[in-house]
Amino acid sequence: MTVYFEDIQIGDSAEYAKTITEADILLFSAVTGDNNPVHLNQEYAEGTPFKTRIAHGMLTAGLISTVVGTRLPGEGTIYLSQSTRFKAPVRIGDTVTARARVIEMDADKKRVKFATECLVAGKVVLEGESLVIAPSRPASA
Repeated sequence: MTVYFEDIQIGDSAEYAKTITEADILLFSAVTGDNNPVHLNQEYAEGTPFKTRIAHGMLTAGLISTVVGTRLPGEGTIYLSQSTRFKAPVRIGDTVTARARVIEMDADKKRVKFATECLVAGKVVLEGESLVIAPSRPASA
């Protein structure tokens, strides 16, 4: 799906929800090399302020990429930047809803700025902003 720059308006939004699984954490660790025991070792994690294993913060942040890369603007989007503030942990079994809302547009550069957030049970666990280049409508032949 693609929403072209010319069809996007301030206030438009999209979201994606995913329940975080054991497999997600193991695969993310394998792909990135981030084997921090707070994500992988229950005994270790019990000694942290979280008291249990938590998902990688960047796994949660990656769900924002799903929103802008597959929903709004969607296919053909080029990511330029992402700011992220982690507000609370995400645990195995949590359903994370990632949202992006258009807050600024630059018609000359076809850039779109989004306010982004991830929520678990209505609680913000991540917030930030994304800047992308949106695909432009193809010229008529």
